[in-house]
Amino acid sequence: MGSHENRPRDVTIKYRFPGQMWIQTDYRSTKKSSTLPALGLLNERQDSGQGAITITVSASSHSSKMAAVEEAFHKFAVYGNTAASGNDMTGKNFSKMCKECGVMDGKAVTSTDVDIVFNKVKAKGARTITFAEFQEAMKELCSKRFKNKSPEEALQAVYGLIEGKEPGSPGTTKACKSDAVERLTDTSKYTGSHKERFDESGKGKGLAGRHDLTDNSGYVAAYKGAGTYDQTH
Repeated sequence: MGSHENRPRDVTIKYRFPGQMWIQTDYRSTKKSSTLPALGLLNERQDSGQGAITITVSASSHSSKMAAVEEAFHKFAVYGNTAASGNDMTGKNFSKMCKECGVMDGKAVTSTDVDIVFNKVKAKGARTITFAEFQEAMKELCSKRFKNKSPEEALQAVYGLIEGKEPGSPGTTKACKSDAVERLTDTSKYTGSHKERFDESGKGKGLAGRHDLTDNSGYVAAYKGAGTYDQTH
């Protein structure tokens, strides 16, 4: 007779994360040890060899990620409104969050997609969404953003884009450090008349750094330079 370990068996896995309902997954397995690829979490499996399989799922990794996602949600929720509680988010801030976190990439997920999903998950007559509704929105958008992944993998990928993020300020730009710009702004590499207009520290000398200044000392304000004086007067 063959070994029980090599016999395909129906496996039922039940797991639950804090604050969520129990989820049940069924599949057939011939392995002595197993992981849940859709979740990427640590699992402990006890096998009796008779088809009875118990799998314990550690939710610590998931909890840590969701805490980071929720923190990002609160930061974007209060952006632009110091009086906001951070418990709900406007459509404007939701769009900003999706754009800055990379959920909205302009191709797979557009601003129109984001607006449609926001209006779909929010309560009737409401102008904001809660974190729970935000999670529903991510479930809607993740399948568009990551089309080649399973629903759970896509959701975790979207959460990976969001966790640890915070809103950026409008109108701010990062300094460009390209070689071309550095050559243009490094005064130590200037030559000729341009070099004379800056001191050793790179600070401009102003008018004192120009060679073509006219010496007007001792003359009236109307003096226009040597050789221009009208001899008839």
